[in-house]
Amino acid sequence: MSDNISVSIFMGSKSDLPVVQAASDTLNEFNVPHRMFILSAHRTPEEVVKRVKESEKNGAKVFIAAAGMAAHLAGAIAAQTTKPVLGIPLGGGDLDGMDSLLATVQMPKGVPVATFAIGKSGAINAALCAVQMLGTSDEKIAAMLVEYKSKMHDDVLAANDSIQ
Repeated sequence: MSDNISVSIFMGSKSDLPVVQAASDTLNEFNVPHRMFILSAHRTPEEVVKRVKESEKNGAKVFIAAAGMAAHLAGAIAAQTTKPVLGIPLGGGDLDGMDSLLATVQMPKGVPVATFAIGKSGAINAALCAVQMLGTSDEKIAAMLVEYKSKMHDDVLAANDSIQ
């Protein structure tokens, strides 16, 4: 399998796809080549390692990992790479995402995972963070980020004007 990708997105279950799709859609807005995988840190650990290594060979510069409950996927990926890993805790379970937030953010020293908000907002922000990282060495992506921020600015002012 030979893709030229910048970001690899991992999710622990197919049920995570509706949230994780927001990260993919955000990357698409910036024309960032990426690939998504459904793999489990607990049920398919060997395949996670294989796909991390394969992703690196295919050019992945950033990994995004989304998981709920025990949420070990981001840590399992971070243990296998020196590339940045961005964690998206997912809701659900008895603690409605608080368990996955704590599991994702409480990584041991030396195995960092940047952790975002629970759910869709976290997925979008993880993708935007990946875009910002890529934009540090890609002027086209950096310019698109300037446009993105400018549009957010203009949208807020337009909303304000609409209620005046």
